[in-house]
Amino acid sequence: MNPSKKSFIKRKFGGDAGWGYIFIAVALVVFALFTAYPVASAFIISFQDYKPLGSTFIGLDNYTETFKDALFWRSIRTTIVYTILTVPVALLLSFAVAILILPLKKWMQTTFKAVYYLPAVASGVALSVVWLWIFDPMESGIFNKLIGLFGIGNQNWLGSSSTAMFSLVFMAWLSSHGTSIIIYLAALLGIDTSYYEAADLDGASFLQKLRYIVIPCLKPTTLFLLVTGVIGSFQVFQNAYLMTGGGPDNATTMVGLLIFNNAFKYFEFGKAAAQSLVLAAFIAIVALLQFKFFGKEVEY
Repeated sequence: MNPSKKSFIKRKFGGDAGWGYIFIAVALVVFALFTAYPVASAFIISFQDYKPLGSTFIGLDNYTETFKDALFWRSIRTTIVYTILTVPVALLLSFAVAILILPLKKWMQTTFKAVYYLPAVASGVALSVVWLWIFDPMESGIFNKLIGLFGIGNQNWLGSSSTAMFSLVFMAWLSSHGTSIIIYLAALLGIDTSYYEAADLDGASFLQKLRYIVIPCLKPTTLFLLVTGVIGSFQVFQNAYLMTGGGPDNATTMVGLLIFNNAFKYFEFGKAAAQSLVLAAFIAIVALLQFKFFGKEVEY
């Protein structure tokens, strides 16, 4: 081997650099097998009439059919409505809870963080079963018991087009905020206390500190949670699948659920792959727009 090449390999992969590559090798293999390869496969399948025993190249037909599919665009609109109703409220609730936890002692902060994060490690199926009991259309359902106290009859929360979406949104409002709370709390603890001391000397109130110190300092954190929240909301599948199955009359058919149905219910793998890539492009555009309009005054 050429001595210069030997020197280059030794410099790049020898010593500490070599150990670095070894440590990240597992992560790279996992990424290649479970992210890069599926994405590349989906891209190839999106141009095919995919069959397990033999596929046919059909060009852009799957994309053409996707853009003409009224149900696909309806599912996009449904997902956008769900995102608008859930993400801002989730951020507000997470921020409010983090503010309430902040003044507590260290051990109490740890306790509350564990309590709020616990649902994130619980089975989504188990949580959905609990919510199915809450939304039970019979008198045994908790919601129907509550409205029964005011003389209102039983409601079919998940079986009516007028309440099914509200039920999923309400479920999102009251669950899965643990990660955002922990991130907000960490950001709050990272704010320099000298800002608060200067504000106290000026006689600033709590709301003034919130407006002029806390909110500006948390802009990078809020932007991060907003972008990741919107991405996660556009990919929502489990809640709609387990709670309503997309019904009634496709009122809660999110785009993720539609793609799943096309692939594993109707076995239209090519069309599902095309729809997933269109969704990925849509999410990327939305994320870029968020950075453009909400990240102008953010300093990292």
